[in-house]
Amino acid sequence: MSSPAVHAEGLGKRYRIGRLRGRHATLRETVSHRLSYVTRAIGSRLTRDGRPPPADDLFWALKDVSLDIPRGEVFGIIGANGAGKSTLLKILSRVTKPTTGYATIRGRVGSLLEVGTGFHPELTGRDNIYLNGAILGMKRSEIRRNFDQIVEFAEVAKFIDTPVKRYSSGMYLRLAFSVAAHLEPDLLLVDEVLAVGDAAFQRKCLGKMEQVAQQERTVLFVSHNMAALSNLCRTACRLDQGRLVDLGVAQAVIRRYLLEGRMQEEQDLRRHPGRKAGHRALLHRVRLLENGATSAVFRTNGPFELEVDCVAPTDELKSVSLGFLIRDSLGASVFASTMDQYDALAPNRMGHLRIRASIATLYLSPGAYTASLYLGNGLYDLDVIENAIGFDVLWEPTQAIPLPPGEGWGPVVVPVCWDWNEGQAPSPG
Repeated sequence: MSSPAVHAEGLGKRYRIGRLRGRHATLRETVSHRLSYVTRAIGSRLTRDGRPPPADDLFWALKDVSLDIPRGEVFGIIGANGAGKSTLLKILSRVTKPTTGYATIRGRVGSLLEVGTGFHPELTGRDNIYLNGAILGMKRSEIRRNFDQIVEFAEVAKFIDTPVKRYSSGMYLRLAFSVAAHLEPDLLLVDEVLAVGDAAFQRKCLGKMEQVAQQERTVLFVSHNMAALSNLCRTACRLDQGRLVDLGVAQAVIRRYLLEGRMQEEQDLRRHPGRKAGHRALLHRVRLLENGATSAVFRTNGPFELEVDCVAPTDELKSVSLGFLIRDSLGASVFASTMDQYDALAPNRMGHLRIRASIATLYLSPGAYTASLYLGNGLYDLDVIENAIGFDVLWEPTQAIPLPPGEGWGPVVVPVCWDWNEGQAPSPG
């Protein structure tokens, strides 16, 4: 069995928490504060009994993390903000040293941890490419061989001899990612590259990471974009408050994470910020369900239900129509439906209604979506809430469609039957 690309054992990173102090009114207070600071510093570092500093002054950004990542793996790292994801990548890229444990990395490491990390602002784009290559231990001839590809991918040819301090954040990011991905690293570390840049560049980044992995090189990918992680990564881990809490097949890890409450499967609508100005609060609550159970995570080609509670005065509304519009993560409309489209207005006799829309087979591609709600009488809307609730769709293989859709294939996945008959093909010539 070959050695893993990354071996981490008991990794931990501890920081001392700084405290914000006010201004001192007198010279005596200033001197007293300085003396107490020196005393605490000496006491915490040079105590004869070796006692550590007070626990409330310390913060463990990472605690006892151990894992092995095989060569050629696309490995996802997920977790809430502050979970320790970026700290782990900084340790693996040698930006910071661990307080406890160790990590063994085999091969060259290319990393994109923050926009502009590793760039010298006074140097030109061209000089920074050669500088980063030299840091990776590459010969000048190796860098020259990849130079044109780097510039073309980053789309900065016109500005390649301009100091990078004059670049826009988008240009900075494109060049930084291109350098990290093209200088033939054995291990590519990418931290939230999809949080910046336009959709076209995000697709280029995902495609390049996939290409790197196909070359038997290893990718560690940190992102809050669950759809991208689900499509790109085979395995993943989850960090929570600095600790490794889940490790395994990426889709399973992501699903467990989402089910623990990142998305809300139920939403109070009475004071929702997305309510259209001038509309009355007739929509009160919305919940999402899968097979009768509330959920914010659904499966491509699986069931989907949307349930809404509304209050409508009987003297004003004799019948009610509910509609919804599904949008993708970029705000583009995917599909919509209304009750009056089906000639199915609900009679309003009690003044309050619970309306449910059921979809037997959800043909959405993996990704993040929102549902906007519209309540009216079939002629005009009385209450409208944009992006009333959000949900995620994950890919789950089926017998009809065993493989996920490719990048850029569109927002829907529709089962198609393919057939062929060689005997009926036209003969050549």
